[in-house]
Parts: sequence; structure tokens; C-alpha cells
Amino acid sequence: MPNHYLKGAVAYPEEFAQKYREKGYWIGQNLSEFLHVSAEKFPNNIAIYCGDQTISYQQLNIAVDACATRLSKYGLQAGDQAVVQLPNHHAFYIVFFALIRLGILPIMSLSAHRFSEVNSFFKQTQACAYFCADFGAQKFDYRALARQCQDANPSLKHIFILGDAAEFESISALYDFDTQPPDKYVASQASSADQVAFLQLSGGSTGIPKLIPRTHDDYLYSVRESAKICELNQTSRLLMVLPVAHNFSMSSAGALGIFYVGGAVVLGTDPSPETSFALIRKYQVTDACLVPALVHPWIEKAARDQDDILSTLHCLQVGGARLADVVATRLIDEFKVSLQQVFGMAEGLVNYTRFDMNKAQIIYTQGLKISEDDEILVLDDEDRPVAQGAIGHLLTRGPYTIRGYYQAEEHNARSFTQDGFYRTGDLVRILDDGCIVVEGRSKEQINRGGEKIATEEVEQALITHPQVKLVALVAMPDELLGEKSCAFVSWQTQHDDPSEIRRSLMLRQYLKDYGLAQYKIPDSIQFIEHFPYTAFGKIDKKTLIKQL
Repeated sequence: MPNHYLKGAVAYPEEFAQKYREKGYWIGQNLSEFLHVSAEKFPNNIAIYCGDQTISYQQLNIAVDACATRLSKYGLQAGDQAVVQLPNHHAFYIVFFALIRLGILPIMSLSAHRFSEVNSFFKQTQACAYFCADFGAQKFDYRALARQCQDANPSLKHIFILGDAAEFESISALYDFDTQPPDKYVASQASSADQVAFLQLSGGSTGIPKLIPRTHDDYLYSVRESAKICELNQTSRLLMVLPVAHNFSMSSAGALGIFYVGGAVVLGTDPSPETSFALIRKYQVTDACLVPALVHPWIEKAARDQDDILSTLHCLQVGGARLADVVATRLIDEFKVSLQQVFGMAEGLVNYTRFDMNKAQIIYTQGLKISEDDEILVLDDEDRPVAQGAIGHLLTRGPYTIRGYYQAEEHNARSFTQDGFYRTGDLVRILDDGCIVVEGRSKEQINRGGEKIATEEVEQALITHPQVKLVALVAMPDELLGEKSCAFVSWQTQHDDPSEIRRSLMLRQYLKDYGLAQYKIPDSIQFIEHFPYTAFGKIDKKTLIKQL
């Protein structure tokens, strides 16, 4: 381990690092150089569409240089850390690359995070800077949040605001797109490629997000390979309506994959189909990425308007959670979508369905791993390998999967094996063709009197009912059995709908006819109009459980 490796982060063992270099996975390029290369190769290509503003690669690189130079005048320097909580705006990419160029570690907060999460990031890292907007959704005032964090964290010295800065510094004053002589810009102080570049956030469903140290080498390897798998090129235009800081949005293949090939990111602040479809038409978008919760409103509007817009896309990626088989089928058959399923995690491992796969593979699996050196184990509760095709716990290690969370020694002892395999918490099975099928999360498995219920299986069955729009199965406590199951259902209403009691009986009979074992049929079914979501766009099952 290099003696300057980030304290509190776990480095790759040298024998693995050497192997990944020898195989050409790690090429010794940092993220600052990555942007420089794209700016030199594609200077006049449009990199970002943001509202009415277009930014070329040359302009983006100039703005990053200007931003890094002006930030350095505030005393920010290599080794510092900064929380970045910016919306879908071009300023996010400028600030991110400027911090990288200065050797400062960005901590990738999401707009939905509030004091509990953001304050924890400052406590864990002693970050000295905070970048955020003035207002967010429902007029949430991030400047008030900044004041709270500043009062609670003496380390926080610099606050930069996108929009009305009030008493703080303005982000828009940090950069412009005018070329300056090279000696006017601060020299790059970016860390070397084998060092930690930034801290991403875990997307788990429990507690405060853990911090994930990603190196330049490992992250850019996944970006380059993802761009190839996703068949991106200079003509690609990726609609970005998911949070820009999310790992899916950044690297699968995401904005960085687009920047690698010289394509364009089309930024949208509203994922509604009305806004998104308008952006697709205006900018001739070729690719889009969604989480499953956003797919339903998109296809319902397309069906209602008899709009073939989804068929015009080169690819619609769906990731972040398992896409229901029936929805995948509908996308392909009814809407003629070129669908790509993505199963990955901010900790590393990413799987994609490929464009040359058959229809069954694209609908019913989450595809193949990126690298031949993505090592995958599927184990039972006693850490023994399961039979081929059986469901088990997914463990992995590889050239872009971390070896430990940041400053989390106790948690790392539980989440990583002694030989470096990461316990993902996912329940999966591996088919004979190598494709992975996600069956749920181990912590979401319901133990009903000793009978194990995989929530994913029941949810997949329920969503096939023509009037079920969205569903989530959770555990509820029971004195006799320990746990019972409760299904929360969003129902497509019709004028002649029966009562909720009769609906529940109908759904139970539907599941029986579907072929589910009796113990897997939900003990309770509750109908709700709107589901709660986590900051990562997943259904918030913890909030649902509180409603029981």
C-alpha cells in the first residue's frame, strides 16, 4: 500500500493491482487527464445540453481550469475533502472535475439528502467545503442546511451556492468559458491514478449511506468498458433525469461514458414523461437511463397518447432495482424498446444485458458481468457454494470492486471476507449461460415460521396482474410465526372496481392460480396511491413498514 493512500480507505492488494495493470484494465490515467484527453479529441463536440445552454468539450475543460484556479485562491488544496450536493446542472460536472484537478476528494451527496445524511458526511470526513444549490424540490432551502452543517462542524470553512448565494460564495462566479493563457490557470494537482479519486455513497436500504472510496484506475476501467458494452459514440445523446451524482448516472455508462466517447449529456431536472419526452424530441436523444419506478409513468403516457417515442431510442437502460419481467416484456413487445437491464452497485460489480442477447435473456435476466476478472461467488447461509442455478448470497471481487468502505473497520469485517470478496447483500442465481438473475435482498427475505420468502418472487408475480401498477412486499412482526408478509399495492382503478376487501381476495386467488406456494401468498394486502422512495430512487420499504 502506498504510504500516501487515503487514510481510512482499503487499498487493493499489490498482487491484484499488478494483475489489473498487466491486463490493461488500469491504464494509469486520472479523471483530470481523462477530461483533458476528451477535450483534445472532441474540442467542438457538444458535451452538455443544460436548458438553453450548450457547452462544448473545449468549453467544459476551460471552465474546469477556471474553477480549479479560483477555488485554489480560497485556500482549498490537495488532500482536502468537499461535500458536493448539486442538482442536474452543468455546474455539477465543472465543480466535480475542478475538485479532482486540485486533488480534493468530492463526496457525492444526493439532492434528496437532508441534515442527518449530510452532517454525517462532514463528521466522517472533516470536509472543509460544501457545494449546493439555493433551493431544491418543494422549495427546500439548502442554504439553511449549510448553516446547520457549519454550526455543527468546525471543519466546514467554505460554502458555495448555485443560485442566490445569500451570505455565501457564488458557484457561478467560480468559472467562465473564456480561454486564458495556460499560466493563468493553477497547475493540476490531481492525485495519481492508483489513489482514491472521490467518495461515492452506498445505496443500501439501512441507515446512513456508507462512503465508498473509488480510485481513478478502477472507476475509469468500468467507465470505458461500460461505454463499449452500451455501444456509445460521438453521436450518442444521453438523457439524464436521474440524480447526476448517482453511480448509475455517473458510470453505467452514464455521463463519464458519454464524455469518454465524445457524445453529449442532455440534462433534465424533471423525470416526468411530459418533460422527458419533450427533451428527447428537442435534442434527438438516443439513450436514456431510468429506475423501475419511473418506467411506469413513461409507458402509460406513451400508451395513452399512442406515442412511439420510446422506440426511437437507441437504448433505454433500466437499473437501480430489479425490473419486473412483465414490464420488461411490455417495453419490448408493445413499445418496441431496445431495452438494456443494468444490475450494479456503487461498490463495484456491474452487469448488463447485451444488445445481441436473445429476448428471454433481456427480459428475465440482468445480464453478464463487465470483466472476465469479476469473480463471483453464490453461497448459502453457511458460506457454502450453492448448486448451479440455485439462489444464494452474491459475493464478488474484481478490478473495480472496492476492498472496504471508508473508515468503517467494524462494518468491513462483516461485509468483506478475509480474501477480499464483498458481500453484496443480494440474493441471486447464475444461469448456465452465465447470466445473473436478481432474486431480492437477503435482508428483505421474510422468515415466516421457518419458511423463507424471497420478496422479489412474490412482487414479480403480483405485478403481472393487469391492474397492479407497483408493488412492494415487506415483513410484519407476528407473535406466532415471527414474521408475516404484507404487500403494498398501487392499483389501476376502474369504474367497476370491487371493494378493497374483495380486491385482496381476488389478488390472493390470482397468486394461487399463478402457482405460488400458499405460504408465499401475502398475509395482508394494503392499497396505497403513492409509494415513498429513497434518495436512490428505490421504494423505501422502511417507511412502508412504519405504516403497518
